[in-house]
Amino acid sequence: MVSTDPSPAPSIGTASSVTDEIATFALADLAGDPGWRRPVIVERELLILTTRGHGDAELDFHLLPCRPGTLLRVGPGQVLRCAGPQFDATVVAWDPEALRGFDVDLATTATWRQLAGEDEDAVISEVSQLAVDCRRHPDGPAARALLRHQLAVLLLRLAVAHADRSPARPEDETFHRFRREVEHGYPHTRRVEDYAGELGCSVRTLTRACLAVTGRSAKQVIDERVALQAGRLLAATDQPIAQIGRGLGFSEPTNFGRFFTREVGVSPGAFRAARDQPAAGRVVRPRPPAESTGANGGRFRAGIPGESANGGHATKPGPPAGGPGGTGRA
Repeated sequence: MVSTDPSPAPSIGTASSVTDEIATFALADLAGDPGWRRPVIVERELLILTTRGHGDAELDFHLLPCRPGTLLRVGPGQVLRCAGPQFDATVVAWDPEALRGFDVDLATTATWRQLAGEDEDAVISEVSQLAVDCRRHPDGPAARALLRHQLAVLLLRLAVAHADRSPARPEDETFHRFRREVEHGYPHTRRVEDYAGELGCSVRTLTRACLAVTGRSAKQVIDERVALQAGRLLAATDQPIAQIGRGLGFSEPTNFGRFFTREVGVSPGAFRAARDQPAAGRVVRPRPPAESTGANGGRFRAGIPGESANGGHATKPGPPAGGPGGTGRA
């Protein structure tokens, strides 16, 4: 869990499978609460493949349209809620140990992708076979190896398809290294100089890379990551607001309140108070994002308060959209 609060958010994804490392289950199994009242904090890596119907998944406070063939990747620490009754999906969940020994970079797997043609046929086939094998085979070394290889092949196929569509730029590697450092360091420092020192480059180099990839400065990227984490904990846990601020490096609640209000447009209290409200009119509804990678790996295309999921700038949202939320375990 991302929170040590005594009343933590529900976590996602109960399922039985041949191994605890890899599991497959239906989207409906994500919700222990049929009302889906709040977002939930995800604890495992998830792939969600829509199989029937139409609806929206709310990932880190942005709505992503889902229809048959839509594939979502959700990483640990992100918050998710889905319009459960409107569409069905197969969920693949796994722990990091499942990919040990495989050269798979999850940062190359898009947060949102609408599959089509041969890509769709191949991914559907592999997800379906993975689900079948999870149900059929008893636990054992051969079965575990089979599932691990199937998962690696699925993720490598997605990575290859993404690489074919998104040629790398010189700034991308610098930005991705910076993002990895920010993921570890944001609770402790928001100074660009500290990250530049860790990476052995200049502040100007980091800012240039961030502007090229996201359209925002390095300082803005850091602050948005802090605001995103604050929003996740406010929406999905009952952790006291002052405690959330302290955990993110703010010595005084007033400083945290000013920071959050500046970044998101509403106070922490107002953001939390609105977490159970319906989604309509509260979240910026993006155009279908252009095969984007998410907040826990790769580009900030979805998951930053105030940014649309396709990478363009959007008006800062108000309190978190309500709508379907969920409970469970992943």
